[in-house]
Amino acid sequence: MTRGELWWIDYGVPFGSEPGYKRPVLVMQNDLFNNSKINTTVVIPLTTNLLLADVPCNTYIDKKESKLSKDSVILLSQIGVVDKQRFVEKISKINKDTMEKIENNIMFIFGIKTL
Repeated sequence: MTRGELWWIDYGVPFGSEPGYKRPVLVMQNDLFNNSKINTTVVIPLTTNLLLADVPCNTYIDKKESKLSKDSVILLSQIGVVDKQRFVEKISKINKDTMEKIENNIMFIFGIKTL
């Protein structure tokens, strides 16, 4: 897996407001770590609930770019770490402009910069 790729992963049974079941995620972790012996990677889950596109910093992505069957929202408020064993299948890779938008939104979420 490499940074910027979309993958299907299996989160298993959800707990509370955490993501669950099989769903697409965006790999955000640096490839230096992705290619290391570390068994985890940083990802951001996606949803087809387009109402969540209005939540600050979430990022809309259309199905043409994602290669998914439906338009989706990248849920930046749910950035997390998963074990690499959860990865099931590669979907696609998002474009540079979308990655830059997500990177800027992540810096806002972590208080590194303002929007």
